[in-house]
Amino acid sequence: MTGLRLLGLRILRPGPLALVEDLGRPGLAAVGVSPSGALDRGALGLANRLVGNPVDAAGLELLLGGFAARFESAAWFAVTGAATRVTLDGHPVDPDAAVHAGVGAELRVAPPAVGVRSYLAVRGGIAAEGVLGSRSRDTLSGLGPAPLAEGDLVPFGAEPADPVPSVDFVPTADLGDGPVEVRAHRGPRADWFTPAALDAFFTVEWRASADGDRVGVRLDPPRVPAHAQRVDPAPLLLERAVRDELPSELMVAGAVQVSPDGRPTVLLADHPVTGGYPVIAVVAARSLDAFAQLRPGQPVHFRHA
Repeated sequence: MTGLRLLGLRILRPGPLALVEDLGRPGLAAVGVSPSGALDRGALGLANRLVGNPVDAAGLELLLGGFAARFESAAWFAVTGAATRVTLDGHPVDPDAAVHAGVGAELRVAPPAVGVRSYLAVRGGIAAEGVLGSRSRDTLSGLGPAPLAEGDLVPFGAEPADPVPSVDFVPTADLGDGPVEVRAHRGPRADWFTPAALDAFFTVEWRASADGDRVGVRLDPPRVPAHAQRVDPAPLLLERAVRDELPSELMVAGAVQVSPDGRPTVLLADHPVTGGYPVIAVVAARSLDAFAQLRPGQPVHFRHA
């Protein structure tokens, strides 16, 4: 896409955190740069497809809703991700659908009933300045566009070549607010843990803690589910068999590090590129989007990929 439209979206209220995100800047770990990008890549990709954008166009990632903005130029838009109420000039509009907004129309995205992050795509994409090939905000390093603030004008990119698709209904998988099952592979340091710890990791029910952001989600000690009453939830559940110091090594999104207290942390898009805790497992790429939408206290079950 080339060129800019002179007007765009005026931010009236950004909510707790509104960021410009695309699919990130992969392949730069060797120079100390994490991939960043949308945490729920599927939701951003769907929003872009709904308005006829390339799948990697930049959109807005909205944390816990509370977002309001005014269209300073007419545009097609779509809101996807967390289950939330979306209104245009006070009238409800469908999520997961392309909607046309006229000049001056006010868009509001309410706090979600289920999930955490919503994604707003506008036709033409968000024309923020790119850094190292991406328009994504990396909250750990500070790379990329600053978080949006009241009064900001967010410019739109040029019209894409593809038309707005004619779609009546888009089936989406609702994460819900109950237990979430995710797939994971054994990690490169799985042999640093006891057989009982490895069995427990893939058996017990973990819970997302309130200690989570775009860098990672820490999991609280599990509650033993009914189907696994024989599992002993010892205080150090993920007990290490090897207690040597681990030199810092490369980390990837989805790596599950285990801290000395035996609690795992799932690293997400803005993760540091190295870490010194052993990685017991790596979440499969197809399951990683779920961690963008987990609420504190929500149960998580790991299953072998």
